[in-house]
Amino acid sequence: VQTCALPICGWKLVHGDVFRAPTPAPMMFAVFIGTGLQLLCMAVITIGFAAVGFLSPANRGSLVIAVLVLYVMMGAVAGYSSARLYKTFKGKEWQKCTMYTAFLFPGICFLVFVGFNIILSFYHSTAAIPMLSLVALVALWFGISVPLIFLGAFFGYKQEPMKYPTKQLNVIPKHIPEQPWYLGTTFTVLVGGILPFGACFVELFFILSSMWMDQYYYVFGFTGLVFVILVATCCEITIVLCYFQLCSENHRWWWRSFLTSGSTAFYVFAYSVDYFRRLGADEWFTYVLYFGYMFLICVGLFLLTGTCGFLACLWFTKKIYASIKVD
Repeated sequence: VQTCALPICGWKLVHGDVFRAPTPAPMMFAVFIGTGLQLLCMAVITIGFAAVGFLSPANRGSLVIAVLVLYVMMGAVAGYSSARLYKTFKGKEWQKCTMYTAFLFPGICFLVFVGFNIILSFYHSTAAIPMLSLVALVALWFGISVPLIFLGAFFGYKQEPMKYPTKQLNVIPKHIPEQPWYLGTTFTVLVGGILPFGACFVELFFILSSMWMDQYYYVFGFTGLVFVILVATCCEITIVLCYFQLCSENHRWWWRSFLTSGSTAFYVFAYSVDYFRRLGADEWFTYVLYFGYMFLICVGLFLLTGTCGFLACLWFTKKIYASIKVD
């Protein structure tokens, strides 16, 4: 490797380990990325349709139906990406990986949704979903989403693994030197979510008002712009922090890149806790419904923003390590 000052070019010293499979839980990492890509594609298409006027703000049901249908249809993307990434990690249990992709996040959402629906039915609320609609949701999940995920995983696992610019990995992982406090995992993860949250928190107020205060929301074009800024900020801050990490000879960037931008969801949930004071709730189940649904939304946002940060770091690491010559 060409010689240079270590604080600047320390990243060149870990060329033999930087593309080592993430530890721990490489399978779960692939599942998270697949689900995050599914959510990202769903969000992009939904916001695009709403911005050009295909989804009427006056008809909230059309927006919910669009989200559900697009999420189900993007199952092929989730299955393909998770299976191919898992194969890149030299994983052998692709069926198990696909099962997690098909049932982990949707299963959690469905169980929470059914639990809340039981509470609403017990209190005879008009917000309770009829049984026929629940059956339709199950049919969409098992009849369309699951087969598409397995179909995408079948083709994804048949593809060649992702190619890396480095020729081979070191047999023994390189020792990671002691890291300064400002490059610790906890600090970088917490810092990584501040800027993306700052890019969208103003718009977040209007979105929460539309969801919980029955206000109509019309400015989907502005939402699209904020979403682009959010994704761009997630990518940029994750790349910067990943570069600092590699310069300090820490080659374990996979999970950290995901968590760095994914921590945006933590700040969104904290903001939703502060926003809850505006609702003036006086019933216990209002607390359960609000924080339960906001938790699910933030989990989805965590997967979406984390996937954006990882994809940006993957592109960045491939670029920089393709530019050096190693004997």
